[in-house]
Amino acid sequence: MVFETVIAVAVLIIGIALMTYSSDKAVEHSVIIASALRVSPLMIGLILVSLGTDLPEIANSIASSALGHGDINVGDSLGSVLTQMTLVFGLIPFLGGIFKVKRKEIAVIGACEVLALIIAVSIAEKGYISRMNALFLVASWPIFLLLTRSATAKNAKEKEEVVAPTDRRHLYHLVVAILGFIGVAIGAYAVIQSVITLSAVFRIPEYLISFFVLAIGTSLPEVVVTLMAIRKKQYELAIGDVIGASILDASVSIGIGPLIFPIRELSGELAMITGSYAIFVCIVIISTLALRKKVDKKAGALFLFLYLLSYTLLSV
Repeated sequence: MVFETVIAVAVLIIGIALMTYSSDKAVEHSVIIASALRVSPLMIGLILVSLGTDLPEIANSIASSALGHGDINVGDSLGSVLTQMTLVFGLIPFLGGIFKVKRKEIAVIGACEVLALIIAVSIAEKGYISRMNALFLVASWPIFLLLTRSATAKNAKEKEEVVAPTDRRHLYHLVVAILGFIGVAIGAYAVIQSVITLSAVFRIPEYLISFFVLAIGTSLPEVVVTLMAIRKKQYELAIGDVIGASILDASVSIGIGPLIFPIRELSGELAMITGSYAIFVCIVIISTLALRKKVDKKAGALFLFLYLLSYTLLSV
């Protein structure tokens, strides 16, 4: 049992490392291509970067659903929302410095994120996710994007400029990005197998391991990319990545797997409890950011506390 546990932990670490490195490369080269096309920082973060950093969760969704482990999909997706909104936002002011946010953008994007989360939890708490429900989740993502774009389009003149690269080797960047996506998929499969093994060894529900442990690993790309964006003073890109990835987790990430392989058995009660807490936390965080219009160490400390408080759910 000890040997089996060691191997499972090693595979988990290697899988997460592969996903983190691969998604970082995929995002880096995808952003280079998008920057050359002069896409605004907020939309790059909200669509392209968030999609890239969310690849681990999306890959996990497909693989876990295909293997018949829906709890890993839902636990990781909802746990990632909580982790990104608390840990990532909480660590930013301590590691990257204080920065301001625009109240209207935060309110609109945040409202979409909370709404997406409410829909996801209301579906997951039933104990299954049908192909029709999964389609609804996935289809809601572009709707949220249209809402945020229409609400923030008036601020186009205020947006930071992304400097287009002088490097013309677009084919090279495209190939590297694709290889990064493949690496994420391979890492996801390794991670899922290790979670299944650890769940059996320690007799801990797969949902809880995914919500509290796996979610941290699959959220590492958001930490790395967001921190790099803050240090380069690309604040809108950072905001778009964190909240955009959370919207993706609550829509595409949860839905893409069941859309192909419907989930017929799911820990609905755990999804309801943890999901409700995630909704509460997101409302608090969005309200705090909108009212204070900045992310400083006081806000960061509050967000980190809200994350630590989530571990009390283990006693429920």
